[in-house]
Amino acid sequence: MAHHSILDLVPITAGSDAGCALERSRQLAIAAEGWGYHRYWVAEHHNMPGIASSATAVVIGHLASATKTIRVGSGGIMLPNHAPLVVAEQFGTLASLYPNRIDLGIGRAPGTDGLTMQALRRNLTASVDDFPQDVLELQRYLGPKQPGQQVSATPGTGTEVPIWILGSSLYGAQLAAALGLPFAFASHFAPTYLMQAIKVYREQFRPSAALNAPYVMLGFNLCVADTDEHARFLRSSSLQAFVNLRRGTPGPLPEPIEDFEASLSMAEQQMIDTIGQCSAVGSLATVEAQMAAFLTQTGADELMLVSSIFDPELRLQSYALGAVAMQNLARSGVSQQIAG
Repeated sequence: MAHHSILDLVPITAGSDAGCALERSRQLAIAAEGWGYHRYWVAEHHNMPGIASSATAVVIGHLASATKTIRVGSGGIMLPNHAPLVVAEQFGTLASLYPNRIDLGIGRAPGTDGLTMQALRRNLTASVDDFPQDVLELQRYLGPKQPGQQVSATPGTGTEVPIWILGSSLYGAQLAAALGLPFAFASHFAPTYLMQAIKVYREQFRPSAALNAPYVMLGFNLCVADTDEHARFLRSSSLQAFVNLRRGTPGPLPEPIEDFEASLSMAEQQMIDTIGQCSAVGSLATVEAQMAAFLTQTGADELMLVSSIFDPELRLQSYALGAVAMQNLARSGVSQQIAG
């Protein structure tokens, strides 16, 4: 059975604030646990007025404290922004507080613009080429203490927090395969290399102590409403946010508007069409069919659903119906057939 999980950008909607966004995410995490979601991840972004998850480890602790069984983690921590020891201590602390519930997804992008990256890192001599070594260092800190090891993560040592490699290109697929780690692909906003990355990862995968067979998680946009028309209207909020980000004018998640796509340039419409390849928008029946087609195409082991809707109650409804769709697919044998 393919799992279903949530990627929450902790959206700050127009007219609200970060405190409101964090409370809404707490409520969503509690509800998601009851709806049968497998994990709940938040992502590291900086200098973005519409995203409240910049202090990602703090947000994870906030969500884990409000829930009991659902796995909570990062999708992801941008490792070049941090010393591996600091990340190991943060997630070792989380794992000590919430045993067997914490995931550590890591990526190599900055999660922000160049000027903010400089403010984050201070020292820019480090390179993304260091990423594989940083991952190995992080693994050592979270593993058992080795003879002669002089620097340890406390808490952290021996917690064995599961590490995931995140990516939107072939690089992440190759690294995850080489290290024998689970792979999460950001197809919800960058699907260009989706099928190629899955193929590379599965073909090159080397079993490890962490994982004996390849495991693929895919980002997938979700907007479910009572009708197809209403869902398309609600989706205009996330499309506006996506286009604004690409224009260099990020802001709070805007209210939905009618006929938003009619205002776009040809290039912007192409961007929207591209991410539409990894999206399900419509009524429950429509979304269920779109999810089934995507699972059949990709053979994903898990879908990480992203539902950015302005109205918090309609956002909850979208995720509730998304869970129903996945459970219906499991009962019909679609996801078992794929996972098997």
